[in-house]
Amino acid sequence: MAVEEEGLRVFQSVRIKIGEAKNLPTYPGPNKMRDCYCTVNLDQEEVFRTKIVEKSLCPFYGEDFYCEIPRSFRHLSFYIFDRDVFRRDSIIGKVAILKEDLQKYHNRDTWFQLQHVDADSEVQGKVHLELRLSEVITDTGVICHKLATRVLECQGLPIVNGQCDPYATVTLTGPGRSDVKKTKVKKKTNNPQFDEVFYFEVTRPCSYNKKSHFDIEDADEVDKMEIRVDLWNASNLKFGDEFLGELRLPLKFLRQSSSYEAWYFLQPRDNGNKSLKPDDLGSLRLNVVYTEDHVFPSDYYSPLRDLLFKSADLEPVSASTAHILGEVCREKQEAAIPLVRLFLHYGKIVPLISAIANAEIKRTQDPNTIFRGNSLTSKCIDETMKLAGMHYLQVTLKPIIDEENLRQYVDRIFTVITKSGVRCPTVMCDIFFSLRESAAIRFQDDPDVRYTAVSSFIFLRFFAPAILSPNLFHLTPHHPDPQTSRTLTLISKTIQTLGSLSKSKSASFKESYMATFYDYFNEQKYADAVKNFLDLISSSGRRDHKSIEQAILLKEGFMIKRAQGRKRFGMKNFKKRWFRLTNHEFTYQKSKGDHPLCNIPIENILAVEKLEEESFKMKNMFQVIQPERVLYIQANNCVEAKDWIDILTKVSQCNKKRLAVYHPSAYLNGHWLCCKATADNTPGCTPCTGGLPANIQLDIDGDRETERIYSLFNLYMVKLEKMQEACGSKSVYDGPEQEEYSTFVIDDPQETYKTLKQIVDNVKTLEQEHAQYKRDKFKKTKYGSQEHPIGDKSFQSYIRQQSEISAHSI
Repeated sequence: MAVEEEGLRVFQSVRIKIGEAKNLPTYPGPNKMRDCYCTVNLDQEEVFRTKIVEKSLCPFYGEDFYCEIPRSFRHLSFYIFDRDVFRRDSIIGKVAILKEDLQKYHNRDTWFQLQHVDADSEVQGKVHLELRLSEVITDTGVICHKLATRVLECQGLPIVNGQCDPYATVTLTGPGRSDVKKTKVKKKTNNPQFDEVFYFEVTRPCSYNKKSHFDIEDADEVDKMEIRVDLWNASNLKFGDEFLGELRLPLKFLRQSSSYEAWYFLQPRDNGNKSLKPDDLGSLRLNVVYTEDHVFPSDYYSPLRDLLFKSADLEPVSASTAHILGEVCREKQEAAIPLVRLFLHYGKIVPLISAIANAEIKRTQDPNTIFRGNSLTSKCIDETMKLAGMHYLQVTLKPIIDEENLRQYVDRIFTVITKSGVRCPTVMCDIFFSLRESAAIRFQDDPDVRYTAVSSFIFLRFFAPAILSPNLFHLTPHHPDPQTSRTLTLISKTIQTLGSLSKSKSASFKESYMATFYDYFNEQKYADAVKNFLDLISSSGRRDHKSIEQAILLKEGFMIKRAQGRKRFGMKNFKKRWFRLTNHEFTYQKSKGDHPLCNIPIENILAVEKLEEESFKMKNMFQVIQPERVLYIQANNCVEAKDWIDILTKVSQCNKKRLAVYHPSAYLNGHWLCCKATADNTPGCTPCTGGLPANIQLDIDGDRETERIYSLFNLYMVKLEKMQEACGSKSVYDGPEQEEYSTFVIDDPQETYKTLKQIVDNVKTLEQEHAQYKRDKFKKTKYGSQEHPIGDKSFQSYIRQQSEISAHSI
């Protein structure tokens, strides 16, 4: 989900590897061990939770999490909890990384010290405040100074124990005085609208002084005063109201301007408590990759995109833009991800992979080493299989991965794989056909190369890794426990060896027990089954109609839904239900595995849209609009809400009766809250969200991927220039290769240099567009606005950076 900024779309995403914690404090009981899990939070909103690791003070999680971030945030936080069966789980400590600091730890394994968590430090949100200092003439004709403090509204306050009933206190403090005022409590909202004004007498009545607002004594008194705004959650608990954040402003800044209105970030309360040593709570190992893409309209990327699309037809392919990207990137994976996504989006992936694979096969001397390295070809095919083959994996492996005692199911896994050829996605089959043909032409004396060229991907890089780490392929929600992991390793190695058609299969195992175990499968029928499977998935023109007809589980999980009013009488209350979405229907039931209470056929979904928070005073709500009624649903967090909206929209995108307009708010008390229309069948008042691709497997933004490719070229500009030098060296000096140029594959120096020059020109043009956008944004941005509240350190650093750029350009 992108944020629109002056015609430019901004995407945020984060990929996190949660490794392990160590040296957690002992439990204050005889056992001393803890049962811990880790959560990932945007500010204080939980968006992911690991499995529970029992009886350990050094729990290993080994879990990966990726999400598109649908809203602004200040901190990416990680909390370690200790599960308690009888009471609420207790927090051991947290790691909080400021958004502007995320790049410091980009893609690096880092140990973070756990910090203490207390109510005074758990602060988020912002407050809109107006201050006015004015002179007032009293009834006796003397002058005094009064401060009007207007608390307009707050946004993004934390939700405490599932509820937020906020109010604000406003305090004027100074030497020997403390005047306190209080707003009304706003029920069930973390975005309260207060709009209340409080008056404070700042100075005592005095004689009027035309030269200044204050005499000297008054000025000194004002300089020592401050206004403090505290936000609280009105609680029914015996422990009292919960602190949500505060703002402290000295009054002396009003001497320059008697009126001031701005947004401010709420801050933690400085209560003077001394924190314990950082080592007391242990540490947490994390790897965080935060990406922010600023995407221009499509025509900005046309020159670079056209250059990329010429790659498959250029001779030699090593002189192409796509191949050059693989050469300059530090890791081939960096280049493969955006290349595959872009070419898949435009239906051009098969020619590209065929071209770079054919070139790699020609450079390969030994058929036994074909596609065994981490080349651009292998990484592109890996990424294609992940994207196009994810549902193929789900249908093939998930039913058996979910079984227990996996040791008994090795034979079943092999069988379901070799019988699954008809479901293999067409794009994968077309790639495998191209690989098989190229390998057979290159190594005509090896009858098995037509099989090994394909098996090195489908078994070695697709099925085997999915069996070994099912959580990475969304086959299971979490990393398997150690015992299951050992079993999965055994099965993965067996499947990998069976699929490789190795001549000496038992010798390929280092462990003697594995060789003994494999003897059971060392029969010709298994080799024949593998060859038949490989023949089927690498046949030209084969299509996967059957996979379209089969029901595919797309997403499932608990959410809260409001009664739809299918019964004439009865309360429309909210209940927790297990939701399940396939490409055929959307259902919910009381618990997982129960009989569905409601089935909504996909063709009955007319629209899926967000629901405004004021409808039910609940966050993260969306609506599934049907012909007769609307189903209102609350997701667990903002990331889950976005995921459900996206996938429901995609799966229903081709419905013939999809709506063009909808109501963003609910129909309550006889009218629509958004447009005030009284008839419940009144057409919507807001255009529906549109433009998502109908393909449920590949939701790809082509412009965003081209922007990422530009960013990579820009990042590795020094290598591009070095590669240009290498082309010049090869052209004029046909001798031993210089060592600094030896890492580049350059078959045609002149053609490669020509492409490099076009790449550099396109990248510099886009770089100028980004620089101009930043300058324009800087000119239009107001510090203290709703978008950039006072107290935003990232924006302060941005101001300094832009000031330096402006000064440098002058």
